[in-house]
Amino acid sequence: MPIVSSTSSNSKDVLITVSDRFDFSQYKLFRESYCECNTPRTEFRLDLSSANYMDSSALGMLLLLKEHADKIKGKIIIERPNDSINKVLEIAQFHHLMEIVR
Repeated sequence: MPIVSSTSSNSKDVLITVSDRFDFSQYKLFRESYCECNTPRTEFRLDLSSANYMDSSALGMLLLLKEHADKIKGKIIIERPNDSINKVLEIAQFHHLMEIVR
């Protein structure tokens, strides 16, 4: 599965794991991974350690996740992007929008 998500028992932590390619073909799965979580102050952790590609549509999907998180006063943490994905995030200035943990 290219996108897998799990929610903690208190519904305040959502782990979304992306493997292989993070592009528009993953839109539906990615949206489904977070859209049902409306618990205030939820922390969305996006594990990109198994992803090897990210394009501009994935950046747009991250902005939609940020919009959702902001609405519920949540937080997004992007974890372990590889060098090429981290470069895409840096160029797009995403470190100003969300936490990125290498």
